[in-house]
Amino acid sequence: MKNKITKTILSVATFASILGMSSCTNLDETIYSDLYKDNFYRNKLEVMQAALRPFTHMQAWMAPTGQNGYWYHAELSSDQLAWPQKGRHGYDGGDHFRQHYHTWDARENRGKDCWNLLFGGLGYVNAALEDLAKLDGPAVGISETEMAAIVSELYVLRAFHYMRATELWGSVPIIETVGTPTNPKANTRKEIFDYCREQLETNVPKLLPYSSELIGRISQTAGYAMLAELYLNAEYFIGTSMYDECIAVCDKIISGQAGGLANGKPELVQDLLTTFSNTNHEAPDALFQFAYSQKANFGFGWDGFLSGYDAIRDAYNWKDGGWNAMVVIPTAFNMYAENDLRKKEWFMFGQQFYQFNDPQGRWKAGDPVNGSEEWNGKPIIYVNYIARASELNPKPDISPIEMPTGLKSTMADGEENSGARFYKYRSGPQTDPNYKENHYMLYRLTEIYFNKAEALMRKNGGVATQEVVNLINQCRERCFAPEDWADAKYTIETLTMDELLAERGREFIFEGKRRLDLLRFGKFTTASWWDHEPSNDKNKEIYPIPQTQLDANPSLVQNPGY
Repeated sequence: MKNKITKTILSVATFASILGMSSCTNLDETIYSDLYKDNFYRNKLEVMQAALRPFTHMQAWMAPTGQNGYWYHAELSSDQLAWPQKGRHGYDGGDHFRQHYHTWDARENRGKDCWNLLFGGLGYVNAALEDLAKLDGPAVGISETEMAAIVSELYVLRAFHYMRATELWGSVPIIETVGTPTNPKANTRKEIFDYCREQLETNVPKLLPYSSELIGRISQTAGYAMLAELYLNAEYFIGTSMYDECIAVCDKIISGQAGGLANGKPELVQDLLTTFSNTNHEAPDALFQFAYSQKANFGFGWDGFLSGYDAIRDAYNWKDGGWNAMVVIPTAFNMYAENDLRKKEWFMFGQQFYQFNDPQGRWKAGDPVNGSEEWNGKPIIYVNYIARASELNPKPDISPIEMPTGLKSTMADGEENSGARFYKYRSGPQTDPNYKENHYMLYRLTEIYFNKAEALMRKNGGVATQEVVNLINQCRERCFAPEDWADAKYTIETLTMDELLAERGREFIFEGKRRLDLLRFGKFTTASWWDHEPSNDKNKEIYPIPQTQLDANPSLVQNPGY
């Protein structure tokens, strides 16, 4: 099965390179030439290449592999991750500062790129729909049922794009045809919500149940997970609660009615690593995932933004070093109890050591990893503070574990060892036959348990019931040793709404979920964290329409407050 997945990814990635990646950001251009339209759709493989093209494009804006897309904005504007300046590195025109402080404006290049990436993806979806909706499936070796499911995947994917777009920018144009209208007017959030609901409710039942043949594609589990998210956030987006609807679709997924990878249904995993490992393509709790494959030259490239410099690359025998960019902010790392196993398994923290012997004899396993910037030639110790400890007088021989008194701690005060680091997805060393074969999970079963629990809790006036507690504890128990569980498990009294938000943060860190969670809980513009003070400005709950879009389309109107 893995070989089949890899071949599919490779063929789609190759097709993408033929089309040209430069076309990703232009919604109006013709995605396929007349030559392709007239001669391309001759068999199932060519149909699938066109249908899957929007998926390969989506990784550019939805996964933690790029610095301009949805993931960047969802995480760096929230209360868990930051990209602080570290000496001579990482200022980048103040882009990441403005995300942390919520001081962005309409001329942000990363905001412009995010819009272009997302709406470019909509262009791919619309182009494929225009072609495939007219195609005779049986004539190219595809049954009518499967053809209907493929077309429904694209309708669902279009709705998913609009869910992300309205979250970021509020009112945006709903466009279903490539190139028309020329200057579309924006639809209201209510209109977009109703559109997404109608598209999902109509097309998700037409999707195929999730199975190993659908890894990397949209199946019923993916579609119902999108609906669960849409319903859970209905009160925030349109002022009308839809918690019963959320609970109902969560139950469809949990019961196995929508399929799954564990004997026809999804299952919670009992450890913290399986879901994110380099053999996670058939993880039993997976519902929707990006099917990356290093073997197909389409690897999950998280290391650029979430890995340290070349010494960390060498220590773990990875192929590529990182930019030493994003870190876990102190207030987020402090949310984990010391005996919470996630704190050990999902982060790099403390002193770093080489994991393998160097064939050239430069180091051996267990040797300390040294820094190359502020701590050049001295051990790298990832610490839970962001401050210029290397500038103490006299300069320490080794980084202090605790933040010294008297130091500033702001976005401008980072060093190469500031903050705990990402280790949730483990690529393995280059000698591992599955090196960097990790798939990226967009939805997993744990989120459905959390969504159902939250919907039940909100229906009950924000007070937990035993059912709510049981749902969350089923997910939380794997995070603690058996001897610690009695004290760590929730009760009706301890599982408050604030604690539920905190536990969502602990569980889904690095997964691009945090901004929407903070919005739904009313904390995005009202809460403080590390170097961020609340603006209490509701206008900051959505980003400005990029100025380039306003200049190009006179029908668009800037969002309030910008």
